[in-house]
Amino acid sequence: MSYEAWILIIGSMAGITCGVVGCFLILRKLSMLADAISHTVLLGIVLAFLISQSMNGLYMLIGAAAVGLLTAVFVQLLHSSGIQEDASIGVVFTFLFAIGVILITIFADNVHLDVDHALMGEIAFVPFDLVQIGFLPPLPKAFLMLASVLIINLVIIVLFYKEFKITSFDPQMAAAIGIPVLLIHYLLMVMVSITTVASFDSVGAILVVAMLIAPGASAYLLTNKLSVMLLLSAVFGVIAAVVGYYAASYIDASISGCMAMMNGIIFLLVFLFSPSKGILSKRLPQKKLHEQIGK
Repeated sequence: MSYEAWILIIGSMAGITCGVVGCFLILRKLSMLADAISHTVLLGIVLAFLISQSMNGLYMLIGAAAVGLLTAVFVQLLHSSGIQEDASIGVVFTFLFAIGVILITIFADNVHLDVDHALMGEIAFVPFDLVQIGFLPPLPKAFLMLASVLIINLVIIVLFYKEFKITSFDPQMAAAIGIPVLLIHYLLMVMVSITTVASFDSVGAILVVAMLIAPGASAYLLTNKLSVMLLLSAVFGVIAAVVGYYAASYIDASISGCMAMMNGIIFLLVFLFSPSKGILSKRLPQKKLHEQIGK
């Protein structure tokens, strides 16, 4: 498979994986928690390496999931003690992220744990980092990571679709009928954590926030049905990845940066022209009403 094809496939898979999980963050008003987890999982990666002395992707996912869950727990504890949620998120994620950076500089300074790469990503190099598994031909490690996480996320969503749906729209009702709201919340945080790590090589920890939030936010403006929202967010993620790649090739800029930028552009277009919630579509009936009154 060609170099360009692999970048498009991996970028699209990152868009789908992030977009689908991000829908639940949008519905739960937890967008900034995604930003926090995307930073704090760096600590999980460092701890996984220090414990295992290996850069194996499985260890990275386990470490990231653990620290992502720890982030959500700390935020929940601070918020339940009376501290505002945004302040709780800011304190927790800066503290845990700082510990991760310090551990890298002290214990892993000579190891290939590149902070800039983890934060910003570089999808241009992804097709060259190949892994051989059994009888399969050598495949990019990022592709295998994203494929595994995408399958895990989809299986979890299918198995707990009703629980995710009810707890996202009406957590009080969910608790009343016996659904473990907090457990579902932490399960979602684990999904966000492993999705972030799987997307490190393609878009990095910072830009992955755009892929987690923007497709879901765009889909939210177009539909009131969760299943359609999940599908639309996946489609927007793919469009942003494909158009972002060709835009980056044309202007000779960062591929991951252009992919994230396209997510913002798609959101802006939907925000303006959405048939039901768009700014322009809302103003048009008002304009017609004023014209009728004027007559």
